[in-house]
Amino acid sequence: MRNYSILFVSLALSLLYHCKLPEKEAPKRPNIIFIMSDDHAYQAISAYDTSLIKTPNIDRIAKMGMLFTNATVTNSICAPSRATILTGKHSHINGKIDNHFPFDTTNVTFPQLLQQSGYETAMFGKLHFGNNPKGFDQFKILPGQGAYYNPDFITKNEGNINVKGYVTDIITDMTLDWFEKERNPEKPFMLMYLHKAPHRSWVMAERHLAEFTQRTFPEPETLFDDYEGRPAAEAAEMSILRHMSWISDSKIFPEVMEEIGLPPFGTDKLGNQFGAQNRMDSTQLTNFKNAYQKINDGFKAAYSTMTEEEKMKWRYQRYMQDYLGTIKAVDENVGRLLDYLETKDLLENTIIVYTSDQGFYLGEHGWFDKRFVYDESLKTPLLITWPGKVEAGSKSDEMVQNLDFAQTFLDAAGVDQPADMQGESLLPILTGRMEDWHREAVYYHYYEYPAEHMVNRHYAIITKEYKLIHYYFDLDYWELIDRKKDPKELHNVYNDPAYAEIKARLHTELVEIRRRYGDSEALSQQYLDVFLNDVKEKGIFGIEQEKLDKILEKRNE
Repeated sequence: MRNYSILFVSLALSLLYHCKLPEKEAPKRPNIIFIMSDDHAYQAISAYDTSLIKTPNIDRIAKMGMLFTNATVTNSICAPSRATILTGKHSHINGKIDNHFPFDTTNVTFPQLLQQSGYETAMFGKLHFGNNPKGFDQFKILPGQGAYYNPDFITKNEGNINVKGYVTDIITDMTLDWFEKERNPEKPFMLMYLHKAPHRSWVMAERHLAEFTQRTFPEPETLFDDYEGRPAAEAAEMSILRHMSWISDSKIFPEVMEEIGLPPFGTDKLGNQFGAQNRMDSTQLTNFKNAYQKINDGFKAAYSTMTEEEKMKWRYQRYMQDYLGTIKAVDENVGRLLDYLETKDLLENTIIVYTSDQGFYLGEHGWFDKRFVYDESLKTPLLITWPGKVEAGSKSDEMVQNLDFAQTFLDAAGVDQPADMQGESLLPILTGRMEDWHREAVYYHYYEYPAEHMVNRHYAIITKEYKLIHYYFDLDYWELIDRKKDPKELHNVYNDPAYAEIKARLHTELVEIRRRYGDSEALSQQYLDVFLNDVKEKGIFGIEQEKLDKILEKRNE
């Protein structure tokens, strides 16, 4: 009997040894979808502000996840922002400081690292620079700015192609087609879904013309800002009244301009009606002309008696109608993508980001465009969802930047982050581990001057409470903005004795943050010298040579 007991125990131990309990399965790496529009102001997303437009589909991302109210960019201009997103480095480090300087293709980008780690990667839409993005298994991208109607695309496998239709719809068609026909379901994926809209000159889809050309929108409080105490703001050429073109921006017909004696401005001299005339087929062009005929008739009848204030108000409404009309299509197409993901059960383990390459002025300070460190340009919409990880309907006012995307995605994917990346992973904020988040200020540096819109070069440190800004080149002065007491940013309190202690502290912090990120006066001068040598020989887009020569002469003096 004893022998049987020993045999039983031995057999049991043997079975336990050879039949181990199954090991706990490692968590699957998340899919990543990065949705970015071009120049989409946070004021034009109803999750932030309901006064201009409803964006129910973009709002779905906020409801499923987190909305950031202090998301900023490092340099508010298209290509540099995209370079920062891809590299996780400030402009002065990745080399793409403005739209003039080329992108240094030796930079390592986060898509390359994800691809190397086993992710399937794809990009559809607007990249803005280059024609062969690194780290992508599939891509179809617009050349440069791209076109709203019947756009061309540079593709990885098909060469250059032309596609009939409206660009926002086409980019989504390509994206959904990749999901259906090409995506490998055995691998995690990283998708960059990048819209051209609502970039200037704001050409909406035919289906939205009837609605948006008839709508009226509330005016911002600062539409008639006088720029007192802010010389750089006064010198800028971003006025809705004075610096928009009549043909491509306001959609005034050339024959109407001639009839009422309206002098051409900017691209008016090219005769590029609607900003898309040469791309449209006969039916598309007829629909556009019909939609804008009533507007032209009304403007022609009223123009001779309009005051400057009335012209400003009229041009603001025209701007908003077209700008917001393009966003309507973006929201619809984001909805198409979200619906597809929901139908295919792809939402559960997928990080979805919605953002813009920077903010945009929608009449604040009387402006359109971006570039300045003031909020409407500096701040960008940012909505992130990751079911099971990010609390639905949550908000954060932490100081985050486009600098942080690369390291956030690498962190989420379990991929080592290169030591020379300068951002911080947002996972502590997204997952509620705030003890691991320590940033209190962000750094900003804008370079593109002299150039279109004439916004002086400047750098700044920004906290939740203040902005300390230094303008340099042909202007050399400081601004201090109290973000809490002066949210419209109308008052420069740099020389106010009440802020002396705060000013001194911010100056010290600015020196430290520039040192930490590797920026300096010497580096700024180096970039400036290269830029000035180039423009002397070749000129630069958006500024006439005579004006450029005067600026350079003043600089030499």
